[in-house]
Amino acid sequence: MNLRASSDPAVAFYSGGVDHRGRTLDDILAWDDADLESVHDYIQWVFPTRQPSGVNPHAPLVTPITVESFTADTRLRARLRRAFERMLRFYGLRETSEGIVPDPARFAARARIWLHPGNHNHLRLTRIMESLATLGLPDEARALQRCLLNRIAPTSGHVSPATLEFWKRSVR
Repeated sequence: MNLRASSDPAVAFYSGGVDHRGRTLDDILAWDDADLESVHDYIQWVFPTRQPSGVNPHAPLVTPITVESFTADTRLRARLRRAFERMLRFYGLRETSEGIVPDPARFAARARIWLHPGNHNHLRLTRIMESLATLGLPDEARALQRCLLNRIAPTSGHVSPATLEFWKRSVR
């Protein structure tokens, strides 16, 4: 990692550094689902975007250096993919040869937690898709977007029109 990249908070965090509370990515990814649900200031570090966070003023912002670093470093993208896979499990989703789908063993229980109107996880999902698309995993971002728009939203009746618009715009 070059000096410019090491000064980028998101790159430093993904390279083994810590967030504003001293937590590493590995620490956060080891949390159980209850912790992932109840703690609200980690998602902005695990899935940084270009937009400032309204709830976490300490969150890193994606810069051109962030994008350049993730584009050039397969290790950073591999760690981002691992974070994505952990969040899929959190939401009760899984990857198959047909894309991302609800996991029959987990989805019903997990959906009771996050799949209702106005839930903060809808914003988290938007953030995840935006971050993946920006930091070099656009295929994963589009797969999650297709799952949410084509499988989850039409059958649940619990996703607001505003959330649908955010999800549609999250991957450009």
